[in-house]
Amino acid sequence: MPYLAHFGLKEHPFTLTPNTNQYFPIDKHVEIIQSIQFGIARNTGILKVVGDVGTGKTMLCRLLLRKLVGSNDAVAYLNAPQVDPDSLVTLVCAEFGLETGSKPQMLQALNTFLLEQHALGRNAVLIVDEAQALGPAGLEAVRLLSNLETERNKLLQIVMFGQSELDELLQRPDLRQINQRIGFSFNTGPLNMGEAVHYINHRVKMSRVEGIDFPIFTERAMEMLAQSASFVPRVINILADKSLLVAYGDGAIQVAEKHAEGAIDDSPQLAQPIRLRRRWVRQVIYGVIAAEIAAVVALFAFNSNAQLWAQNVMAQVRGTLIAPPAAAPAAGAAAATPQ
Repeated sequence: MPYLAHFGLKEHPFTLTPNTNQYFPIDKHVEIIQSIQFGIARNTGILKVVGDVGTGKTMLCRLLLRKLVGSNDAVAYLNAPQVDPDSLVTLVCAEFGLETGSKPQMLQALNTFLLEQHALGRNAVLIVDEAQALGPAGLEAVRLLSNLETERNKLLQIVMFGQSELDELLQRPDLRQINQRIGFSFNTGPLNMGEAVHYINHRVKMSRVEGIDFPIFTERAMEMLAQSASFVPRVINILADKSLLVAYGDGAIQVAEKHAEGAIDDSPQLAQPIRLRRRWVRQVIYGVIAAEIAAVVALFAFNSNAQLWAQNVMAQVRGTLIAPPAAAPAAGAAAATPQ
C-alpha cells in the first residue's frame, strides 16, 4: 500500500485488534502475567484482572493463553459469555473437547477429565474474557465450577478478565462467596508519559520494513497524543493512526505537532483537547497574577499614583488598558460657563 510504503512500514502499527506480536512489555503487565502463572501453579482457584476499557486486558488475556498453550496445559477460553448457568457448563465442556449432554453428565465428565489432567501433572485452566458479561447467575456458576477439587488441590484454575463492572458485581451480598474465593486480584490502568512514548516507538519499530529506521513521530507529537488520550493504549492507537493519515495527506514523512493536533481535533469524543488545556493553564496563571496585583493595590491604596499604576497593570493582564483620568483644571481657573 502507498500509505505504508510512505512511512517505510510493512503493516499497520496501531490496529485496534490486540496483536501479541506488537506487544509492548510494560512492567506492570509483565508482573501481572507472572503473578497469574504463579497463582495457577500453586492451585489458587480463582484469579481476577480488572481494568477500564482500552487498558490492555484483552492483550494480557491473549498473552496468557499463548503461554499456557505453549506449556501444554489444558485450556478453555470463553469470551463475553452471556449465557445461563447450564449453558456455561456446556461451553466449558466443549472447550475442553468433552461430549455434552445433561448437566449431571457434563459435570461428571468434566470432573473425570480434570482428575486425569491432575494425575498427569497438567493444569486445567478456564479463562473468561469480559467476565462482567456473566452477570450474577453466571458468576455463581463459576463458583460452582471452582468446587471441583481433591482434598488438597483445586482441579480447575479460573482466570477472569473484566471491566470495572465486574468488581461492582462482586460487591453484591449474594456473590460474597465467589468474592471470598478470589485468591489474587490485579488491576490494569493507563500508562505514564515515559511508557506511552516508548509504547508508540515500539509499535512503529515492530511494524517497520527492515533497514528503515527514521523516526516517524516527533517527540512533541508523541507527548501530545499520549496526553490527549489520557495515556490509555487503545485511544493512543486511534489517535496515532489518525495522525499518520493526516501526515500522509500533508505529504510529510514525519508526524509533527500540527498533524497530532489534526488527529486530536478529529476525535472530540475520545481525545482531550490539548489547546483547551493550555488556555486553562493560562487562565490559572493570569488569575494568580491578578490576585497578587490586587493585593498591591490594596496595600498602596493611600497613594493615588501607585493605585493608578496597579490598575493599569491589572488591565493589561485582562487585555485592555485603563485610560488615565483627564487632567484636573489648574487651581484658580474659572469654570466654563455654558452659553
